[in-house]
This record gives sequence, structure tokens and C-alpha cells, in this order.
Amino acid sequence: MDMFKNQQKVIDSMTDRELLQQLYITQLLLLSIALGIGLWKYNAMTEFFSYWKLNFMEILLYGGGSASLVIVVDLVFMKLLPPSMYDDGGINKRIFSKRSIPHLFFLCFVIATAEELLFRGVIQVHFGIIWASIIFALMHIRYLSKWFLLVMVVTLSFFIGWLFHVTNNLFVTIFAHFLIDFILGLHIKLTATKEA
Repeated sequence: MDMFKNQQKVIDSMTDRELLQQLYITQLLLLSIALGIGLWKYNAMTEFFSYWKLNFMEILLYGGGSASLVIVVDLVFMKLLPPSMYDDGGINKRIFSKRSIPHLFFLCFVIATAEELLFRGVIQVHFGIIWASIIFALMHIRYLSKWFLLVMVVTLSFFIGWLFHVTNNLFVTIFAHFLIDFILGLHIKLTATKEA
């Protein structure tokens, strides 16, 4: 528990600008790791590009449909459960509430692309869905001390992993991940605006 309290103190001492910079640095690091492992594990670029299928119907149906399901479930839980169950120490609120909508769009695109490239396009392809989901959950370290958030992030990771397993299409998972983050980020932004 001390580790989580120390992490919260560090985050609380950061300005919003520093927090945002750390988020972008983390995404750049994830992209670098994906590139490094990808160059090591993929035999040819054609193998990597085989996971990029620009099938708009599949992207909208599977990616959009899956994202809609996740968003509805999340919003229902937010209505039914006390706010403390969703409390991540205020990080998501600090990250999403003060961004303009175009910046929020760009930020969610960067996050979805970096994380899906690493977790689905590299780790799941070469090490399996279990490793991809475990590492994805561990990356969201602030959720490890909150059992409900941990269950949600692990479930979400396995769900997106299953989606990739079914479609073998990174466009589908990136679109789903982007929509989930963007819509829930907008929800956080709008809720914060109403509270102000």
C-alpha cells in the first residue's frame, strides 16, 4: 500500500502539464518497445502488415459495436456504484477534463494506437492473450489497489484481446480502444464542466 500512496503523492505534486507530458512520454516508450520487440519477433514486415485490414464494415461493426457495449456497461456501473469505486486518485479527471475536444481526440488516438500496437500487435501475436492482458493490467498500476478498477481493466484487456483474436485486425482494436477512451474522456470532461 505504501507504493500506491507514494505514487499518489508524486502524481499530486505534478502540474497538469507535467502529467500530460508523462502520459505522452509513456506512449512514446510503448511505441518504442513495440517497435523493438516487433523487429525482433516478426520475420518480415508483410507478416506485421497482415494484421492491418482496412475493412470498414468490420472496423465499424466489431470495433464500434464492442466499444459501444463497453461504454454502456461502464456508464451503467458509474450510475449504480458509489464514486469511490471508480476513484483512480483523480488522474483521469486531471488528464481529460481540461483538454479541448480536438486535443482529447488526438490524445485518445495516440493512446489507442500505441497500446494496441504493443499489446495486440506484438505481445498477443507472439506471446499470447494471457501475457498481453496481464501486462496491460500491470501497466495501469494505479488500478492495482482498487479491486473494482482492476477487475474492469483486466476484463477489458481480455475482451479487446478476444476481439483481436476473432478479427486479426489491429484497425478494429485501435478503433474500439479509441472510442472507449474518447467517449469516456468526453464524459469525464462534461461531468467536470457541470461540477465547476
